[in-house]
Amino acid sequence: MDKTYNPDAIEQRWYQHWENNGEFKPSGEGTPYAIMLPPPNVTGSLHMGHGFNNTIMDTLTRYHRMKGDNTLWQPGTDHAGIATQMVVERQLNAEGKTRHDLGRDDFINRVWEWKEESGGNITRQLRRLGSSLDWSRDRFTMDAELSEAVKRVFVQLHEEGLIYRGKRLVNWDPVLHTAVSDLEVLSEEESGHLWHFRYPLSDGSGHLVVATTRPETMLGDTAVAVHPEDERYKHLIGQTIRLPLVGREIPIVGDEYVDPEFGSGCVKITPAHDFNDAEVGKRHQLEVINILTIDAAINDNAPEKYRGLDRYEARDVIVHDLKELGLLQDIQDHKLMVPRGDRSGAVIEPLLTDQWYVKADVLAAPAVEAVKSGKVKFVPANWDKTFFNWMEDIQDWCISRQIWWGHRIPAWYDAAGNVYVAHDEAEARQKYQLSADLELTQDEDVLDTWFSSALWPFSTLGWPEDNTALKTWYPGSVLVTGFDIIFFWVARMMMMGIHFMGDVPFREVYIHGLVRDAQGQKMSKSKGNVLDPIDIIDGIDLETLVKKRTSGMMQPQLAAKIDKATRKEFPEGIAPHGTDALRFTFASLATTGRDINFDMNRIAGYRNFCNKLWNAARYVLMNTEGQDTGLDNAEVELSLADRWIISTLQQTEQDVTRALDSYRFDLAAQAIYEFIWNNYCDWYLELSKPVLNSDSATAAAKRGTRRTLVRVLETTLRLAHPIMPFITEEIWQTIAPLAGKSGSTITRQPYPVADAEKIDATAVADMEWVMQFITGVRSIRSQMNIAPKQQLPVLLNEASAQDQQRLQANRDFISRLANLSDIQLLDGAAPAAATALVGKMEILIPLEGLIDKEAEIARLDKEISKLDKVIQQSSGKLRNENYVAKAPAEVVEKERAKLAELQQALSQLQQQRAALK
Repeated sequence: MDKTYNPDAIEQRWYQHWENNGEFKPSGEGTPYAIMLPPPNVTGSLHMGHGFNNTIMDTLTRYHRMKGDNTLWQPGTDHAGIATQMVVERQLNAEGKTRHDLGRDDFINRVWEWKEESGGNITRQLRRLGSSLDWSRDRFTMDAELSEAVKRVFVQLHEEGLIYRGKRLVNWDPVLHTAVSDLEVLSEEESGHLWHFRYPLSDGSGHLVVATTRPETMLGDTAVAVHPEDERYKHLIGQTIRLPLVGREIPIVGDEYVDPEFGSGCVKITPAHDFNDAEVGKRHQLEVINILTIDAAINDNAPEKYRGLDRYEARDVIVHDLKELGLLQDIQDHKLMVPRGDRSGAVIEPLLTDQWYVKADVLAAPAVEAVKSGKVKFVPANWDKTFFNWMEDIQDWCISRQIWWGHRIPAWYDAAGNVYVAHDEAEARQKYQLSADLELTQDEDVLDTWFSSALWPFSTLGWPEDNTALKTWYPGSVLVTGFDIIFFWVARMMMMGIHFMGDVPFREVYIHGLVRDAQGQKMSKSKGNVLDPIDIIDGIDLETLVKKRTSGMMQPQLAAKIDKATRKEFPEGIAPHGTDALRFTFASLATTGRDINFDMNRIAGYRNFCNKLWNAARYVLMNTEGQDTGLDNAEVELSLADRWIISTLQQTEQDVTRALDSYRFDLAAQAIYEFIWNNYCDWYLELSKPVLNSDSATAAAKRGTRRTLVRVLETTLRLAHPIMPFITEEIWQTIAPLAGKSGSTITRQPYPVADAEKIDATAVADMEWVMQFITGVRSIRSQMNIAPKQQLPVLLNEASAQDQQRLQANRDFISRLANLSDIQLLDGAAPAAATALVGKMEILIPLEGLIDKEAEIARLDKEISKLDKVIQQSSGKLRNENYVAKAPAEVVEKERAKLAELQQALSQLQQQRAALK
């Protein structure tokens, strides 16, 4: 092994070895275990959410593979209709062309060319994370086989009356000219206005005041609504008003949707341009008038003066005209949630269009029942409530998109507008008995990306063929995903899986939280707090990091702010940490269902942890290579330390297995860390030295310690492998032969199983006594500022017979590791001394001659005085109500934590000072 741990030197080499040798393929034996990778967008690049999500899935996959299960982790990417089309359209725009210049077929060919050349970035990055996916089964949602599955599902659902075409409101992107799903709409608070207009009553007796944030939509108003019990207006219900600028008479209706306390208590109703208004319109059979084009300009349903104007140009003209007519009562500043397309950034408009829909309530019922009956379990269990809330109030699902890249809808139209649904045109003619000379045109729309993704658990396994893969790995074992797509993806996979396969697509759904920055803020480019997992793995210099975070920003002030913040947070850039340290960090933070705050200090700590494991392995090799490690079954003698570490390992194996089986990756990581760092490295390796270096130790004793060193390390490597695959593989290759293990890779080795017969409770209790003794002496050294190299005499008071027995058996261990010159049982009154407790037994170290008491008191007084001043400053800050109210919450919290640490430190110093009196 190299002297220094260098992850860059081992990680890509081992991944290539595993993939080339087919180590990620299912074994074909054992209990089937399957995870479907949530297919990342083919346009995507790795972000922290992917890193977290894949760490969890790979840990489970490697764990079950080592347990002997027939394990499949199914890879694949999503064609990402809108995102991919935008990428290629931008390329064409740079050439001075549009997709219409190419035509549909040539444009689709251009997209495929892009996919072949540049679409593999995300999968290359997943490899860098160590994701052990079976790449031989890699799938793409636009593969021919998966496309056939999509057509089959569409046709069957249409034949069953579960897919239909209808005119309804959708989220419309006026830049991309397509309907978009709710998940593709980002609503953020922005500053706007609330306009108050007077709508005259038709009989001339007065007016009603309505308020709106979108004046341009008034051109499509078909009613004014009031609450039916509102004493101010209920006598007007059934009367009409004359719509200003348009002249149309529209009714006043009573509807409980209206909040009498908000505004004037009168609401304009525009069923064609507001989802809530559309529901009011249905209840009162109101006319539905669309006044917008697909570009969000005013169409021919509005008065001629406004036709062709952009919606915001029209807004200005309408407000001006109403003011001229004396109908503008007031304009107020107003904060409102503005929906924008996540790809285009354009403000989304509710628009009345012809679209294809799935009758979701029919498909949802069996999915709801599957969760209620326990066939599908959410982890944590509380997410089932969110699932039920969505599913029990489900609306029909709009599945058509007005773009070219995607699964084209298998429907054909004749000149009269009749629709014929079939797998292809030939089947449509045969199915509907159409004459050969009847001209048919295929629907221009494609299917929503989520439609094909809903089939992922069975389409990737070869459905509709009834093959071995489907029989083996459907249903899958667990789905690992974030809470934000429970409805968009998880629910729809359940709906489609149950309907077409007759069974749920997975048994459990593990829901993890979002990755946030160290202060708990959501990571976003606009905040400049995004971290790239590859930058953490490989490292990145400061200038490149700044450039990365500020590139493409249109606002110079924001770019400058992010530049400054980045330089403050990472003055030297980001050092390389390696994949294992990153994965271990993710695992350690994976508390069930909660968002995780990613702190770079934490990953630095786990980088040190990897280094600690590496150096421990080098120590073991130096003391066992070429030596007798008990492979020939010769007699061995196990020391107390040997028996203790073997016992502790069994308990750790139990804890880790229990944690992984219950998706508590944080507890698994904690148990592994505690065992490797504290038990094995800090204690056992030190305890092994007196045996290995002793002239008096027997050959059997040395053999026993060497065997324990290699066997425990080899087992620990297998225990940690699912979370830290690279470093464990590299070390295992050198340690395994010394432990009597054979095999080409750790990935196929059996996962450790605890053996209760190897737990020696007496050894554990005795060893804990020894460690408390040594820790007590070290604590006194630290408190009294006594150098580690200074040998100390120790007196023991109140030592029981068991204490004395343990001391006699372990005197050499204790004297060596605590650096003691003498240990005596106290007979008589205890002298003035620094003390520590081991149970009821007192450890006393007389300080006379060891330290200059007066000098030490003076030093402590100085430290106490200095600390006291800092505490006063911090306390003063927190007593200042102004500071607490105005400072950011995370800054105040940081100050409170700092004060608590300072007060604890002061308390320790005061205790040390008291002991010297």
